[in-house]
Amino acid sequence: RAAWSTPRALYRRRSGPVAVSDQSMLRSDIFFSIALAGGAAAVRLSPRMAAAAAAPIRITPQEHSVALVALGCPKNTVDAEVMLGDLQRHGLRVVREPENADIVVVNTCAFVEDAKRESVAAIVDAARLKADRSSRVRGLYVTGCMAQRYAEELADELPEVDAVVGFESYADIPSHVLATLSTSDADDTEPGLDSAAERASVLVGAATVPFRPENDRFQLTAAHTAYLRVAEGCDHACSFCAIPGFRGAFRSKPFDTALAEARLLVERGVREINLIAEDTNQFGSDWGEEDPRRLSHFLRELSALPGLRWIRLLYCYPSYFSDDLVAEIATNPKVVKYIDIPLQHLAAPTLQRMRRPGAKATISLLERLRREVPSLVLRTTFICGFPGESDGDHDELVRQARRLGFERGGAFSYSAEDGTPAASMAGQVEEETKQARKDELVALFQEASAAWAEARVGSELRVMVDRMDGLDAVGRTEHDAPDIDGAVRIPAMPLPPGSEVLVRVLYADVDGELVGEVVGSPPQ
Repeated sequence: RAAWSTPRALYRRRSGPVAVSDQSMLRSDIFFSIALAGGAAAVRLSPRMAAAAAAPIRITPQEHSVALVALGCPKNTVDAEVMLGDLQRHGLRVVREPENADIVVVNTCAFVEDAKRESVAAIVDAARLKADRSSRVRGLYVTGCMAQRYAEELADELPEVDAVVGFESYADIPSHVLATLSTSDADDTEPGLDSAAERASVLVGAATVPFRPENDRFQLTAAHTAYLRVAEGCDHACSFCAIPGFRGAFRSKPFDTALAEARLLVERGVREINLIAEDTNQFGSDWGEEDPRRLSHFLRELSALPGLRWIRLLYCYPSYFSDDLVAEIATNPKVVKYIDIPLQHLAAPTLQRMRRPGAKATISLLERLRREVPSLVLRTTFICGFPGESDGDHDELVRQARRLGFERGGAFSYSAEDGTPAASMAGQVEEETKQARKDELVALFQEASAAWAEARVGSELRVMVDRMDGLDAVGRTEHDAPDIDGAVRIPAMPLPPGSEVLVRVLYADVDGELVGEVVGSPPQ
């Protein structure tokens, strides 16, 4: 579950290498104390926030603003969109840059070590803004998976933070923010100076929480594409993964609720819906025989929405591809022939230690998908250097990955997550070896992606336009997920974002970007 970014966002997303400030360097011990701790936290208000909550609210709508620093995966993006929608309905303006905001929300990620470091750096950067006498920042809130998992540690180490907020308390963020702004307006002290020595409030409850309404959100993606969360949480026991501990047990969003949310998105101009969850194709499996509807039925209902052109499956798990689902993917013209299945590995001994589905069954599934879904593009991710992974295991992974021909993919080095069985396994792999194995897989994926692009030259492909770059339209084929896969450039062709055109590919450039010309419109 690698980090995904969004192209048109009224928020600031950190990506690439983190520019760590001097203050971040001085506070580097924060990460290490967090990495060794963790656990459930209750709701506890700091004295300042308790006083703010008891005081009358005195702010003028649209007088104050909020900026959100978004980190992590599309599930975090949806959380951020819902948060910003709540805050906007309570009278706050959404602005792009934290330095121009009265309130900064850092929506964190805690998936792997690098994500935690990036999250801590982002919080420290925002805390520095709040402490700056010349800054307008008056409040700092920390949300996301890191807040849910390490609430007390963040509160102890970062007193500049007003509140660390977990999933169960997201609906309460507007009331706390308004109280913070109201008391700040009535306070004669400089913003950020009077609360630096006070421990942050902790507003974190259970990990398994009911679904909140997600249909009235401040969309951060491009207007024509959106993520639709169909489930939350995970019941699997992968030995490397801590996600079930802070995202909770698996639960499907009610069928009609998810469909109504999709309908509203399409009515607002969304033409591409990307389905997400921890395990998207498990949707409906927790309903039992009382409700036999599953993902295949949902895809059929979605495809009936007028105006919706593309439906994409992200974050699938190899165990839930029923005959009905495979047939629906193969035959439904609105379901793009692209499936994202994070497999983690393909060598049997490593998969067994990971507590993942076996290699034989996984490879059989992939071969079946290739046979039954025409022109299918597969994306996956692999973990490199898992404890006990031998040279032979890695070689088998590379061999199978090459044979199966993943057109899209990513790889990352194994990161020991505290509290997981893999963290204490024997045979921990050296960092240098992890990196070398990762580099080999990344090179393999780059080679496969370039070969796929070259093979498209001369063919005609459906392309959805994402943006204009000068006089050129830039979009994607149906085989490319937003913000993570390839692009198609159409020179000297002004086209509105969201338009779908038929493009003849002229050539693939050195970066694998396709270049083509419009030859018509796809069948409606």
